[in-house]
Amino acid sequence: MTLPAPPPHRDPPHRDPDDDTLRLECGVFGVFGVDDASQVVALGLHALQHRGQEACGIAAFDGQGFHTERHMGLVADAFSGPDLARRLPGFAGIGHTRYSTAGGSFIRNVQPMFADLGGGGVAIAHNGNLTNFLHLRQQLVADGAIFQSTSDSEVILHLIARSRKAKVVDRFIEAISQIEGGYALVALTNKKLIGVRDPLGIRPLVLGDLGGKYVLASETSALEMIGARFVRDVAHGEMVVITEEGVESLRPFPANHARPCVFEYVYFARPDSVVNGKSVYEVRKQMGRRLAEESGVPADVVVPVPDSGVPAALGYAERSGLPFDLGIIRSHYAGRTFIQPTQGVRELGVRMKHSPNRAVLEGKRVVLIDDSIVRGTTSLKIVRMVREAGAKEVHLRSASPQIQWPDFYGIDMPDREKLLAATKSLAEMAEFLEVDSLGFLSVEGLYWAMGAGPRDPDVPQFTDHYFTGDYPTRLLDREIAEGRNDPAEQQLSFLVDA
Repeated sequence: MTLPAPPPHRDPPHRDPDDDTLRLECGVFGVFGVDDASQVVALGLHALQHRGQEACGIAAFDGQGFHTERHMGLVADAFSGPDLARRLPGFAGIGHTRYSTAGGSFIRNVQPMFADLGGGGVAIAHNGNLTNFLHLRQQLVADGAIFQSTSDSEVILHLIARSRKAKVVDRFIEAISQIEGGYALVALTNKKLIGVRDPLGIRPLVLGDLGGKYVLASETSALEMIGARFVRDVAHGEMVVITEEGVESLRPFPANHARPCVFEYVYFARPDSVVNGKSVYEVRKQMGRRLAEESGVPADVVVPVPDSGVPAALGYAERSGLPFDLGIIRSHYAGRTFIQPTQGVRELGVRMKHSPNRAVLEGKRVVLIDDSIVRGTTSLKIVRMVREAGAKEVHLRSASPQIQWPDFYGIDMPDREKLLAATKSLAEMAEFLEVDSLGFLSVEGLYWAMGAGPRDPDVPQFTDHYFTGDYPTRLLDREIAEGRNDPAEQQLSFLVDA
């Protein structure tokens, strides 16, 4: 059977092609046994809005039937107002915020997805990407399955539906044992709330307690939003089953060494979240401290690229002894990025979100701290803006290592030839970005910042392929599409994307 090649990366229609901000596919949330569950879910999704701003959805169950709504746009626009509990009644619910990486920007791809199956309905919301999605989808279609979307999440529903196991939990286990990649999912049946985390723990999922009722969420910040108590992380490869009787923990997968995604700490998670037992805010400050040690430079002021660069800039300033100041002011009312009609107008687009603070920048040697550098297009605009505000020197520092490899586990990251660090030397990057000097945190420094020992290539502690090329799973769809479906080759890390 010949599978189609994975589609090339395409920006969603509302996205500026020069915008190189990274996006994560989504956030998930679920609650069981509470009054007006949809209102609780909506609050939780507010705290996860940063994980996906393209679309959102909620599914609720009231003891008689399921009620679902899915919308393009932000949570506040879709699920506010006093009539939410009437529109989506129920004592249990799950929700999802989405930015598309697998599938396109269409309402049919918005989650949670729902299906009536033998034994009752199932709603499912999924964070991450399946790396064998095309392979499974092609097999299902050949066997008669009819798909309503182009999202990899629908594959999971089909696999559940096709299982011949008697119990719903066993059907889930049989379905997820066939999927590969990085994922965290929540699912709702008429009697259960189910959460599953992939065998390597690439994508995060936490368990909380809301007055004796249980909650699942992508991040602890969502628990804080609804006043729930953090109980623990869902372990890598664990399935938690929540019912009226409480929580049951199952371990359906063989034991694996956990490899959580380091980009949760670099960029994606909210700074007030705790991911895998580590404060994201403190890790980011440590990144800045180590960055100052590795690539310090004589300067007058440390300026973050807001908001994600702020904690690292604080750490850099603390360790370097330089003053920290807000040389760039971010507008929180700019709205979503859109494609302006002319290149000239697009060049001004960065100023919709970031404005220079001339009083801080003029005549100064500036250390500019950003969380990461992807294509470099946005970084170049910011550097030019800082210079136009009168900065005497601009020294750009990235609080993460050089991004040289694309992602296939839920991060919207360009193909390799579009990654600045994959195509240019450090000197060439500095020239392209028009900076006086350029520096990146080392991989070893990143591991130090997370409180880990030195990186062991034989027993990696994290998913860090964007920096190292060491992919934690096989990439079956791409291997098949590129004619490398040889069993011996599947044992090797997939290192080539171009």
